[in-house]
Amino acid sequence: MAASPATTDTRRRDDDGARAGAADAGWHAIETDGLGVEYSLRLTRRTTIRHSFTRMFHRHEGDRTFWALRRCSIRIRPGEVVAVIGSNGAGKTTLLQVLGGIIRPTEGTVTVRGAVTSLLGAGAGFDTDLTGRENIALCGAFLGVEERELRARTEAIVAFADIGEFIDAPVRTYSLGMRARLGFSIAAVVDPDVLLLDEAVSTGDQEYRARARTQIARMVRTARAIVLVTHDLQWVTEFCTRAIILDRGTVIADGPPTETVALYQDRSRPR
Repeated sequence: MAASPATTDTRRRDDDGARAGAADAGWHAIETDGLGVEYSLRLTRRTTIRHSFTRMFHRHEGDRTFWALRRCSIRIRPGEVVAVIGSNGAGKTTLLQVLGGIIRPTEGTVTVRGAVTSLLGAGAGFDTDLTGRENIALCGAFLGVEERELRARTEAIVAFADIGEFIDAPVRTYSLGMRARLGFSIAAVVDPDVLLLDEAVSTGDQEYRARARTQIARMVRTARAIVLVTHDLQWVTEFCTRAIILDRGTVIADGPPTETVALYQDRSRPR
């Protein structure tokens, strides 16, 4: 599924200001203003050549579209860990994809200051035929980590992921949780200015969750912004400094995690 071309995308990255500006009260790591992403329902995996040919003779029916995001304005400052919550189809992953530069918005503007690392989906970007250790080298190179530095950090990544002998097995043999843990371990060690996570830190036992929390706290102390999508509301209240509720692509609440989660739970109860 592809997004429509952008009309007013003014995406900008400012690496120099990413660290120096952290002390400025008016400085934001991420800013979106009137952000919107419109999809065409023609551009789906279910679309067939026969259906496309048929539509050529039924143009009067019009193209079916929907807005995955609409009028979405967000400000995130350095040091914030912001959770994006909402029901399936609310636009959460689309928002992360726009922030990560994967999708261009149809309308509105987005500014991300600093280096960005995205982990969108369990093990996104892995070569499943390679081992976990080989994928560390591959992903590290893709993220711009120098080879010598990556070699020095590899064992720390392996230890943090804590997937045992599977580190030398092909990633196709991994569970989703194992892929997510390895992906988070790689992303966290890169020290990005902005880290985007989609359901990547809610796996594992209590020990792993505690280590992940420590790692996130370390990243926050170095004035980096973290935006994560999760259905694990306990993670939101334990780890995040702020929470945003998306509903049908629109921000309907933005505030302290405990209050925002309570509002979301209340809205989700059957009436």
